[in-house]
Amino acid sequence: MIAELQQAVATYAHALDELDVPALEAILTEDTTWTFTVPGQGVLGPVTGRTAVLAFVREGHAAQTGKVRHHLSNVVVKTSNPDNAQVRAYLMQTRNTGETVQVISTGAYTFELRRSATGWQIADLTLALDNLPLP
Repeated sequence: MIAELQQAVATYAHALDELDVPALEAILTEDTTWTFTVPGQGVLGPVTGRTAVLAFVREGHAAQTGKVRHHLSNVVVKTSNPDNAQVRAYLMQTRNTGETVQVISTGAYTFELRRSATGWQIADLTLALDNLPLP
């Protein structure tokens, strides 16, 4: 089960970075909720529902420059049962403009996952950034 949960989190990061909407739709529950804590800005969100989250992701992709990657590390399954699980992971977000590569933010994710007929899906995503992201 641990490998399945880690795979779900990795699938999320790859789909997010590639704006792979079908993969994002598959990894998110219909009622998914995303909440972010940004130093100096407080809590952003929650963004609730798959449709709203996908619109939020599309807007973020349209605003970014360069190739942005979400590097997840120290992925740990905190709690799990056959139907629900909590996974924590650290984030290092980078941007490659072709001329420079920079770390644009770090933080910690908490994923609440729910098992569905198709596999594990993200029901709740919380991201606490350590620093202000760069524009």
